[in-house]
Amino acid sequence: MVYNTHHITHPVTIHTLKQLKHKGDKFVCIALYDAPTATIAQNQGIEVLLVGDSLGMTVQGHSSTLPVTMEHMAYHTSAVSRGNHKSLIIADMPFMSYSTTEQAMHNAGLLMQAGANIVKLEGGEWLAETIYKLSERGIPVCAHLGLTPQSVNKFGGFRVQGKEQGQADNILKDAKLLDQAGADLIVLECIPTELATTITQSVKMSTIGIGAGQMTDAQVLVINDIIGLTAKPPRFSKNFLSEAGSIAEAMTLFRDQVKAGDFPTENHTFRL
Repeated sequence: MVYNTHHITHPVTIHTLKQLKHKGDKFVCIALYDAPTATIAQNQGIEVLLVGDSLGMTVQGHSSTLPVTMEHMAYHTSAVSRGNHKSLIIADMPFMSYSTTEQAMHNAGLLMQAGANIVKLEGGEWLAETIYKLSERGIPVCAHLGLTPQSVNKFGGFRVQGKEQGQADNILKDAKLLDQAGADLIVLECIPTELATTITQSVKMSTIGIGAGQMTDAQVLVINDIIGLTAKPPRFSKNFLSEAGSIAEAMTLFRDQVKAGDFPTENHTFRL
């Protein structure tokens, strides 16, 4: 389904996203880092803005997300929130900022005060208690499974996760646990389409895919990939600016292709 209007009439909330999942309508998410791109995105009807710790690579020039600090995340979250009045803002909790529940509480509070509507944490079963406690205290949580970039050294690089059955079963089990713990959303990154489809059908929370096939409730891409700023773009991404006349048009094209089911295609996905 393609929106007839570019405008979001009311501010997007967790409830909005639940309604879209219930109706089977896809929503769209863009990872971005500043006020001007946030303003363009909300004006193009992008429901969710992710202030990602990917900024370590896309903005700061590092080879991973690990050098990003809480100070960096709060700074970029506040910039995005000043440029946005309608889209829902997810802010990443950076590397080692939530290794204990107490630390997670404190740092999540800082990001919410900076303008986030929901915080994102990478990891499986070990995070269930933290997610439960954050939710209990009124802080919505977005989980993140599959390729979790903060674990890049453990994985031995940026590799597709869940291709072997045992690993796929573990990811599914973790997704169900985090759903039960109270997570509202989950990012599924670089996992086989079949696994992402099973998770989407098995959990109440909305699933946001990146390199996870077409059957997730939403798709996310990084602004740098959408507008062709990435030197070696990942397989799951697409340069929409190459088919558009402006950044705003590129965002609209991304939005429309996701909602119509035209993106991602088979070329952008991985199989078991």
